[in-house]
Amino acid sequence: MNFEKVRDVIVETVNLNPEEIKLESNLKENLNLDSLDAVELNMALEEAFDITIDDEELMKFITVKDIVDYIDANVAA
Repeated sequence: MNFEKVRDVIVETVNLNPEEIKLESNLKENLNLDSLDAVELNMALEEAFDITIDDEELMKFITVKDIVDYIDANVAA
């Protein structure tokens, strides 16, 4: 489970309070991320986890859990 690291990347990238970020947090509705934030977050996640996230996959991320699940499935432990 990479939740803590994903949360830390979100906090650093879009300047949110860590307490605001939960697994079930909706990226747009709860965290107020816009398309520019999403691009910045994508680049930060790719760097932090040494992966490439396709735009198609990025569009599927609705909640923080979606990001964590994707990273858990695509990053070698």
